[in-house]
Amino acid sequence: MELLKVIDIPLLEEVEYLFILFYFQFMDYYSPLYQDCCYHIYNRGNNGENLFYKHENYIYFLSQYNEYLNEYLDTFAYCLLPNHFHLLVRVKNFEDKKPELKKGLKTLTEVEEIISELFRRLFTSYVKAINKQESRTGSLFQKNFKRKQVKDEHYYSQLVYYIHANPQRHGIVDNFKDYPYSSYNSLLSEKPTKLLRSETIGWFGDREAFRIFHNESKHESAINKWVIEEG
Repeated sequence: MELLKVIDIPLLEEVEYLFILFYFQFMDYYSPLYQDCCYHIYNRGNNGENLFYKHENYIYFLSQYNEYLNEYLDTFAYCLLPNHFHLLVRVKNFEDKKPELKKGLKTLTEVEEIISELFRRLFTSYVKAINKQESRTGSLFQKNFKRKQVKDEHYYSQLVYYIHANPQRHGIVDNFKDYPYSSYNSLLSEKPTKLLRSETIGWFGDREAFRIFHNESKHESAINKWVIEEG
């Protein structure tokens, strides 16, 4: 918003001013999706409504996420909370094979269009299952998922910590390491995973450094520009 201070508002048409205001307030949450770039992705239930009601819902969401997005996104970290979720991902590189996705009679070829459409399909399939389970109707997720491009590799490790610590920050658990619906324990495990475990652990050095980093208090102000949160 600092840039608005140097704009001579009386010289602008009202529509132009509103567009500028909208851009600086909201567009940062909808960064363009580029190949080989990392993003913090977030979405929540409409009006803060719960997305997950029981253990099986979390598992089903992750399986649908893998089915729809694994071909297009590398996933470093995630956390699913009752009414919202966080992902840290990288858009894959498609230089060797240009991606295509059928949408009705149209063929999508732009990476951003394809990923947005696949998230839409993920949300739609998940909502159908929840609506049947809960005998409800209508939408469940906020329409557009938010994302911020993370441009500074120095802060990747801090953002991983932020995502993992979310359940404790929201008072859901006393210790986020005990929370079953984040990638924290999966990254420390030796079991097969779709996560980019080696690369993620590598940001910290090794598994022991990963544990130590997560045991220390963090100054979250350092990563505020990449944080997305709505109460």
